Amino acid sequence: MIRLLLVHDACLVRAVLAEWLGREPGLDVDDTPWRSAAARIRSLSPDVCAADLDCADGHGIPPLGDLSPARAGAGRPPALVVMAHANRPGLLKRAAEAGALGFVDKAGSPDRLLRAIRSVAARERFVDASLGFGFLQAAQMPLTRRELSVLSLAAGGASIAEIAGSLHLSHGTVRNYMASITRKTGARNRIDAIRISRGEGWL
Repeated sequence: MIRLLLVHDACLVRAVLAEWLGREPGLDVDDTPWRSAAARIRSLSPDVCAADLDCADGHGIPPLGDLSPARAGAGRPPALVVMAHANRPGLLKRAAEAGALGFVDKAGSPDRLLRAIRSVAARERFVDASLGFGFLQAAQMPLTRRELSVLSLAAGGASIAEIAGSLHLSHGTVRNYMASITRKTGARNRIDAIRISRGEGWL
């Protein structure tokens, strides 16, 4: 039996997916929104976590750290499957760096999600071919993971002080990151960097 935790912020979609997956033999399905994911992982100790990368909270930044071994507590961490779009290379990069084993195209068939869940439960990688271009774009992104985190918070309207507090950085370090982001994106200022990054699908 594969214990599955489905993480999705859209209640209706989450409920429908959970009901559909729960009909499959060998799957024991629970579901939760992102804000409760860390606590549910600690209490349920699932074998697999299937998470939608579109997050309603935290300025749209999925808190993938909540699904990491450090936050999951003792024991074997769940294998991670993410549901994503090819035009969001920034999110694909975040998920890959967080250790995701499965990558499912949200524009594809639901059966692909089921195949991904069974694959990663056996600790085998699963990647939809249709996400290949997104991964190619992710590999060419000039921004580091930390710079993406800073820029994502800035795009959500956070001030330098708020970004520093959220990421546990000094104000000067945040300013240095913003200067580096502006330079790497070829932007004129922070607002221009956000515009360019959104246009490229990095945010």
